[in-house]
Amino acid sequence: MSYQFDFQDVFAAWPELAWGALHTLVLSGIAMVIGMVVAVAGALGKTSGPKPVRIVIDAYIELIRNTPFLIQIFMIFFGLPSLGIRLSSNTAAVIALVVNVSAYGIEIIRAGIESIHAGQIEAGKALGLRPLQIFRLIVLKPAIQAIYPSLTSQFILLLLNSSVCSAIAATELTAAAGDIQSRTFRSFEVYFVITCMYFAISAFFWGVFGSIEKNFLRTPGKR
Repeated sequence: MSYQFDFQDVFAAWPELAWGALHTLVLSGIAMVIGMVVAVAGALGKTSGPKPVRIVIDAYIELIRNTPFLIQIFMIFFGLPSLGIRLSSNTAAVIALVVNVSAYGIEIIRAGIESIHAGQIEAGKALGLRPLQIFRLIVLKPAIQAIYPSLTSQFILLLLNSSVCSAIAATELTAAAGDIQSRTFRSFEVYFVITCMYFAISAFFWGVFGSIEKNFLRTPGKR
């Protein structure tokens, strides 16, 4: 093998990589927050809404879970202009990530809501609590405890899936790497470095999420 490894050009472009990593975090954070708001509404509709609403939500979940994310983002970025709706690449990326993560989030949150014993909800009704009060005071915290590992895994997947957004030239880490690679032709070095960056970012969040669960969400007496 005659290839000479040279990371000098890649390390010289570290401001671009850092900027791309920051945008990846912002993109993922915004999509996760909005996606969870949509997911909570969808889960409530699926567990207590009328039948037509449940059918629509089920159709949405199945459509998103059974189609590739790349096709979803192409549909939003390249397909919607045919209907007169033009979006910037970053806006299309956020919308595609929200649409994708909320479909999975609805099922995760629904499972959390249904894990609450019916007797607890009946007790809330007996105390005269309104449905929103029952959800906020009785259902929400135990549900979060039950689904927290799944939600944090979903965020990590969302963060890693955001690399697909480079296909529509959204500003994020993989797009920054592509720009550097096109200038330096150091493909191995560039993608090796961003592989390490994605791993480090994911490991950091796994540590943060694990610490939050250990200190704030773990049931007393449970190891």
